[in-house]
Amino acid sequence: MKPSKDISRLIEIMAALRAPETGCPWDIEQDFSTIAPYTIEEAYEVADTIARGDLDDLRDELGDLLLQVVYHAQMAEEAGEFAFGDVVQAITTKMIRRHPHVFGDEKARSAGMAKGMWEKIKAEEKAEKRNARLARGHDPEDHGKGFLDGIPVALPALTRALKLQEKAARVGFDWSEATSILDKIEEEIGELREALSKGDTASIKDEFGDMLFAIVNLGRHLKVDSEAALSGTNEKFRSRFHHVEQALEASGNTLEKATLDEMEMLWQQAKSAK
Repeated sequence: MKPSKDISRLIEIMAALRAPETGCPWDIEQDFSTIAPYTIEEAYEVADTIARGDLDDLRDELGDLLLQVVYHAQMAEEAGEFAFGDVVQAITTKMIRRHPHVFGDEKARSAGMAKGMWEKIKAEEKAEKRNARLARGHDPEDHGKGFLDGIPVALPALTRALKLQEKAARVGFDWSEATSILDKIEEEIGELREALSKGDTASIKDEFGDMLFAIVNLGRHLKVDSEAALSGTNEKFRSRFHHVEQALEASGNTLEKATLDEMEMLWQQAKSAK
């Protein structure tokens, strides 16, 4: 088995790894649910390389993510459901259908993406998917029957909160202005304080979640993506803490031996420097 730029070689490798008698014991044991966390992790690693601007790493991480797609397709083929080619056909069909202004006839291209066309295409796709599920004897509503049930549960919590709020806002269930949400956040902080005073662990968790949800809502009204904002703050914290670590090392001290006051002083220096 030799490396290749042809996708068929990767599919062959995955099939060999899953072969019952001659494959890799670990790969053979896996199923959709055990591989799903790796799929999510690889997607995050792709995003990380993009954030770092490392195109060499991006090439490798995209390969790791592609392997996840091939892995799931291989397991589906073993179950008699679909193969990698079906995945490719499904996405190419979707992309062509959703861009009639690019791939359609001359009339469609000249008209561009008419207002409401995107919603019409999505509705047609949903109807086709529903009919396909019915034909297979499945529940026609793959994500549940509620208006918000189509928002994937596996999304990062902040992102899912945003998408739930955005979809609810489409039917008018929304705050009229950002200042009202600030009042709501203060209300949630008060309820969290009350839960803390009672030492009620379940209520503390619940009220903390309510506060986070309200903060995401505020970000949405301010046109700030909470996931992106927190990601930026995470990196800022990491960078400043690394400054503290380096400063301590330069003075012959360590994180483990330094006092909180010493670390705080260096932290403030890091803040002033940037």
